[in-house]
Amino acid sequence: MREIDRLAEEDFGISLAQMMELAGAGLARLAAEAMGRTTGKRVTVLSGAGNNGGGGLVAARHLANRGTEVHVVLAQPVGRLHVAARERLLTLIEMDVPCCVAAWDLGAGELEALLADSDLLIDALLGYSADGPPRGPVRDLGERAAGSGTSVLSLDLPCGMDPDTGAVDDAALRATSTMTIALPKRGQLTASGRRQSGDLYLADIGLPPALYARAGLYFADPFLAGPLVHLD
Repeated sequence: MREIDRLAEEDFGISLAQMMELAGAGLARLAAEAMGRTTGKRVTVLSGAGNNGGGGLVAARHLANRGTEVHVVLAQPVGRLHVAARERLLTLIEMDVPCCVAAWDLGAGELEALLADSDLLIDALLGYSADGPPRGPVRDLGERAAGSGTSVLSLDLPCGMDPDTGAVDDAALRATSTMTIALPKRGQLTASGRRQSGDLYLADIGLPPALYARAGLYFADPFLAGPLVHLD
């Protein structure tokens, strides 16, 4: 996936912002399907500092546009966000979507109440490039989300699951469903990875078959029927 991302940006002119927008739009669509409707529902988006978090912020915007009561909880201070994620956060702030930093703006009781009172949690804390188990505020936020009893929709893979082996950390989130991006991650195809991922969906972010061919991969396009594919 690192090579796919590199080729997309450097050789095919597909920017990180483009991929982030498409991933977030797909995530919002899947969230709406999971809830049955968007108006009158409460969704809390848990956002990490990287590209995965940026996708969650795009989903927050789409859901708010559709009448969902959205709250964004950042694991890290705004200054640590990737520039593309920061731009999407600024849009949400201009929209008056409530955004806060977990460790700074919410007490433990307030955070736990927010998570428990939500109809859905969107886990956009860590993506495939996570280096080891979650640490620090990301770990704390993931643990609190795991204990909330609220349904979880994860972006790319559940926080705390190893993308290559499917091994899960003590603080790992067990997702009700997961929308993984472009290609399934190897760990999601293991027994533990499937349990942790819940219903697994594959999302199209507009990468052409020629890109995969350049990376030496055979790619039979699974998106002919639509941009979201349920992997059973």
